[in-house]
Parts: sequence; C-alpha cells; structure tokens
Amino acid sequence: MAPQQPQPQPQHQSRRRAEIAVTGIGVISPAGHTLADFWHTVSTARSTATALTDPELARHRVRLGCRVTDLPDNALVPAKDARRLDPFAHYATLAALAAHTDAGAPAPEAGRSAVVVGNAVGGRTTSDRESLLYAGHGPLRVSPLMPLVTMPNAAAAQIAMRLAWTGTALTIATTCASGADAIGHGALLLQSHRADVVIAGGCEATLTPVTLAAFGNLGAHSQRNGEPARASRPFDTDRDGFVMGEGAGFLVLERLADARARRARPYALLAGYGSSADAYHLSNPRPDGAGASAAMRAALADAALAPADIAHVNAHGTSTVHNDRAEAAALAAVFGPHAVPVTSTKGAIGHLIGAAGAVELIAAIQAMNTRLVPPTANHENTEEGLDLDVVHTAPRPIRPGAALSNSFGFGGHNSTLVVTPL
Repeated sequence: MAPQQPQPQPQHQSRRRAEIAVTGIGVISPAGHTLADFWHTVSTARSTATALTDPELARHRVRLGCRVTDLPDNALVPAKDARRLDPFAHYATLAALAAHTDAGAPAPEAGRSAVVVGNAVGGRTTSDRESLLYAGHGPLRVSPLMPLVTMPNAAAAQIAMRLAWTGTALTIATTCASGADAIGHGALLLQSHRADVVIAGGCEATLTPVTLAAFGNLGAHSQRNGEPARASRPFDTDRDGFVMGEGAGFLVLERLADARARRARPYALLAGYGSSADAYHLSNPRPDGAGASAAMRAALADAALAPADIAHVNAHGTSTVHNDRAEAAALAAVFGPHAVPVTSTKGAIGHLIGAAGAVELIAAIQAMNTRLVPPTANHENTEEGLDLDVVHTAPRPIRPGAALSNSFGFGGHNSTLVVTPL
C-alpha cells in the first residue's frame, strides 16, 4: 500500500507566548570565522570549494570540498584541549563560545541554561583514522578515547562544560535538518520556560575519504573535480550533485523581555518553527515536495504569518537533481510560482550537513537585516520547469519583511525556521 502523503498542519491563531530573540551569533565556516567575513563571502557569492589533496583521495570519484581553514586562536579552547577533540566538536565549541561572547556573555542560573546541538554523524574524522590504525596495526593501537571523542553528543558536552551550564544539554540528529531542528527545539525550551538562555546550532566535519567515497558512489556528490569552484550549482541546469562542506553555526536565544532587561542587542526574532517527515524514502524526497511544503506551512502558522509576509527564502538548495526539484515544487505550492526571491548559500559554502540549517539561518538573518539577498553562486540557468525566482549574478535589494530558511535531510526530515526583524 502506498504511504500516505503528509498533510499540512492546520493554521492556528497566534497564541500569547514569549517572543524569542537571537542575541548572539557565532560561525566557523569555509567562508570565514567571523560574522563579517562569513557574510562578505556569501553576499559576494564567492565559492569556497577547492581540490582536496589528501593522498587517500587519489582514486576517488570525489576530490573536492569546502574546508574550514585558518582556525582562530581561542583562549577558551587551548591548543592542548583542541587536540583531544574531533573537528566537529572543536568547530562547535568555537562557534558556540563566540556566540556567547557576542551576546554579552549571558549568565543564567546554571540549571536554567540549555545547549542544543544538531549533528548528523559525530566524530567521523577520528573514527576513520582509528579504523585505519586498527586495520593496519591491530587493536592495541586504537585510542581508548575514541568512544568519547566520536560520540555525537561530544559537542554538546564540551559546550556545557566550558560554560559550566548544568541545565538541559541535547543532541539532535535529523541529518541535514539537524542544525535547524536544534534551533527550533531551543526556542521551544524557552517558550515552555524550561530554560532562560539557550545556545543552539549545528556542527559537522565529514570531509573524510570514506564519507566522500560513499557519497560519490551514491551519486549525490558533484564529481566536477577539475573545476571545484564551479561545482555546487543549486537549481542550475548543469548541476551534478552537492559539494560537501564543514563547520558550525550557533545562536544564543533568549526571551525578548529578558534580553531587553539586560540591554542585549538582538539581531532578530525567531518567530516560527515547523517540521515534518516525508515518510517516503531514505535518500530521495517526495517528488511533489509535500513534506517540505507541510514544514513551511507549519512554520508560517507558528509565526502567525502569511506567505506574502516573507520577503526572502534561504532555500535548502543542495544542487542535486531530486532535492532541487522537490523543493521548487514545495516553494511554488506555498508561495506561488516565482513569487518570492530565493537563494541558496550552498553554491558558496557547500553543504555543511548537520551544520547547514544553523549556518544558513545566520545568512537569512543577515539578508533580512541588510535587505540584500546574496546571489546563488554558480547559478546561470534555472532548470526548465522550476517555478522559482532564483537570485543570481548580483545581490538583490528586497523589501522589509520576514525571512524563511529551509533544511531538508536524508530520511525525509524537513525543518523550516522563520525570522522577523525587530
């Protein structure tokens, strides 16, 4: 029997609840490690994809990616401690602490804090390295720290320990929607008064030979090895798959009244969150985008907004054939054909997997606040039949209004966040 299609969640009246403010932002990405550097790279659509020179990749179908380079020195994560972290947890800790500092270092009662981290696979770099040691040298060469370093919750644990926050610490794994779901759940903790300050976001570091081999064999990753900077081409006729990236993005979330009471400087309001499951296939989305459109409608209803209130959509926009087509169908169903400016930051920074939803929400906040939508890097010709207004070639000024950010993951996980200006 064919599975039932997901039904859009019903619209509901806006209920009296706390408004949630974004008071701090931290990012570690292929595009830079400060908000200014990150936004400059994204807003100018400069691709960060490069050839990967790891000798293990010589025979691989995939030999390109968007790497994090030139990590900043950070006294809060001394070098000796960083060496005992897998890159995914290192990136997360740096970005989360940067967000905390950016927010003015809020200091809630320790048990009234929360850390919510989205991550898809945990310490892939370390697990691959230790597996090679086991294969080549036997079991005694495997580090006893491997289980602690590679566990997906290692990032949340590190952040909580660095801040001495003893409240909720969660790890959410919904593949490519993980970062967005972490932020959405962070807002729910604040609205239910289970926490007073939340640090939420996503992290990932999967640019390893084994992972790249798997995605190359799956046919999901671009194999444009000779021109990596042109490989990620969201919604473009000539796309041939996503380009994997790595990094982390974190936000500090607080109830707006609390933020104002301590004279914080909010960037935006996190107004809506919606999620759904395709219940369809492990890798392919529903071709009609029904699950994605259900998540968008739920987020709009949660924010008490209509589609016309959205001035810009930061699309999931992976640069894969099936995902781009399904998202295009979903966007047209919710907003109407060519009705809202759409961009994908993955053309510039690649697909950050579990970190993607958080880092791309940061880009959406910047676009909303500057009223300037960045162009989609490498997009030249929209595939025929995709009823989208894809911003490309040059940044586009937009009217004041809310922004919507989509994140869709393997397994049919769909997550949408809506932010509004103050």
